[in-house]
Amino acid sequence: MSQPALTPRRIALAGATGTIGQAVLRQLEAEGHSVTSVPRNALADGAKLAAVMAEARPEVVISCIASRSGAPRDAQAVDYAANAALLQAAQAAGAGQFILLSAICVQKPLLAFQHAKLKFEAELAESGIGYTIIRPTAFFKSLSGQVKRVAAGKPFLIFGDGNLTRCKPISDGDLARFIAGCIGNPDALGRILPIGGPGPAISLQEQGELLFRVADKPPRFRSVSPRIFDWAERILALGAPFSGWFAEKAEYARIARYYATESMLVLDPATGEYSAELTPEYGSETLESHYRRLLEGV
Repeated sequence: MSQPALTPRRIALAGATGTIGQAVLRQLEAEGHSVTSVPRNALADGAKLAAVMAEARPEVVISCIASRSGAPRDAQAVDYAANAALLQAAQAAGAGQFILLSAICVQKPLLAFQHAKLKFEAELAESGIGYTIIRPTAFFKSLSGQVKRVAAGKPFLIFGDGNLTRCKPISDGDLARFIAGCIGNPDALGRILPIGGPGPAISLQEQGELLFRVADKPPRFRSVSPRIFDWAERILALGAPFSGWFAEKAEYARIARYYATESMLVLDPATGEYSAELTPEYGSETLESHYRRLLEGV
């Protein structure tokens, strides 16, 4: 994708308080754009949202919002409804481009939040506004949950043999630069753009080996069967018809099983298999450098 000359724009950014949203905000401000952060509570209040957008007069709207839990009710409210409200307000305010941060996992939708994201993606594509949908692979943050375990001398947990899944993780900063590069870019308009960080694709086993090497500790692994999530889901699903709590927990088990068994790479439509070769790479920040920074603070 080519990079056009930088032209400062008026931009409305939703999700600016999240991890990725904060990185996008910093990047936009560094590039000299005029940025209005859309308050989260305004996304559920039509009048307040309209007032924010009318004052901002955005040329471009960027959405980095996402449901925090992935539970069906939260997914419907945020991944779909809040984005739909933002789109309507963007069009009413005369915005020419809507950039959506989605997720690569919607290629194989088995979960409530994935269906909610796809529902909005379809609505955005049919809206008539210039749109760009960005589907990143795994974030560095999602691969950082075991740093403290390893630093404390505990084993790194893997599913199965540790090679069930692969991904090309991308840093917050690189993803923010990619998103900013889509602003006013004709190569990005009307497109769904999967994006990963610099390769190669890495398995869970390889993530652990990398983390132990950076921590200067001998590798220790403990295998967990992904079937544990199947059992948990089946048990919790028994109570789902009678309790929202059980239904929500059953969905969490399904989410955990999904991430334990599905790669975060482009799904090759010809083969139905995940493909590292088809997954675009972007940026320069590596998972190794990220792990080094985290271990310095442990």
